[in-house]
Amino acid sequence: MATLSDAELQQARVDLAASFRWAVRHGFNEGICNHFSLAVGDDQFLINAHGYHWSEITASSIMLADYDGTIIEGDRDVEPTAFYIHSRIHKACPHAVCVMHTHMPYATALTLVEGGRLEPVEQGAIRFIDHVVYDDDYAGLALDTDEGDRIAAGLGNKSIMFMGAHGVTVTGSTIARTYDSLYYLERACQAQVLARSTGLPFRRLPDKVVEHTRQQFAASNTDSAPLHFESLKRILDKEEPDYKT
Repeated sequence: MATLSDAELQQARVDLAASFRWAVRHGFNEGICNHFSLAVGDDQFLINAHGYHWSEITASSIMLADYDGTIIEGDRDVEPTAFYIHSRIHKACPHAVCVMHTHMPYATALTLVEGGRLEPVEQGAIRFIDHVVYDDDYAGLALDTDEGDRIAAGLGNKSIMFMGAHGVTVTGSTIARTYDSLYYLERACQAQVLARSTGLPFRRLPDKVVEHTRQQFAASNTDSAPLHFESLKRILDKEEPDYKT
């Protein structure tokens, strides 16, 4: 991919910072763990520095690193699992321009039960059925290239991976589209976890309705993700303008 200009690189940092601030507001964060990244060249990517709570991340605390682990811009390290997950996905999966990895509660809950799958029982879940893959072979912390490569190979040409006993990784072509998917994925998972908590069985939709809805999503020309993300940034501009610094 083409290397970003200085102005584009700065805007990418601002947008990543905005996504972290909203991830806190939406309850997707976990201490100082988890990580978002954006490929910005053939072998470089932006990623959050280790040690910052997401509520304090700013554009200037976003690191620029390469696939070998060299910090090109920034004064902190990248957390090891962040490096091995994100660098290997960016290297192996060109469609994954933006990568967001979280342990957000409802999506993670689905990875902890036998047969845990995002079922096509409501339209929010149907949106994702063509894009999801499941990794049920948890192998410990991603602390080397072998595990990073295993994760990247498992993702393949899909955009979302449910990672058994771990969390979820959502990818996309832009920060806005990836965050939009992250948000609506967690909402779909929340609905299913809450429905299961009633002890009642899912009310299944007819296969033809599921397929019709799937095709509607696939054919839709409406891309609301940029509008969604711009609205989120407008709120931050009023309430937390320091995210841009």
